Amino acid sequence: MQHWLVKSEPEAYAWETFLREKKTNWTGVRNYAARNHLRAMRKGDQVLFYASVTTKAVLGLAQVSTEAFPDATAEEGDWSAVELKALRGLPRPVTLEQIKAEKSLASIMLVRQGRLSVMPLTPTEFETILRLGS
Repeated sequence: MQHWLVKSEPEAYAWETFLREKKTNWTGVRNYAARNHLRAMRKGDQVLFYASVTTKAVLGLAQVSTEAFPDATAEEGDWSAVELKALRGLPRPVTLEQIKAEKSLASIMLVRQGRLSVMPLTPTEFETILRLGS
């Protein structure tokens, strides 16, 4: 199993909307590195949901329910999407400030490449963020 973090601006797609809808097609990714990460996702992989811009915190846990398929929102180009299933919110949001303060998370892409919207996490990084949110 692999572990991932996806980012969304709350005004574009909020965690609360995801929880209410229970699943969503993760579309609109227009960065080649992020697209390649979507293509590497496998059914059952665990995903952390990070609300960017105003919230700047990991809010919940999701799971890949359908592997990569063509992104229907793309008007041109070779873009991909996956289907994600919402699992649960974290008991406490894990802020970007907390993540930056945690030495074991200093090298994650969220800190190093803040604009990337889909990124892999090691199992240890994933578990550390879950622990911070418990």
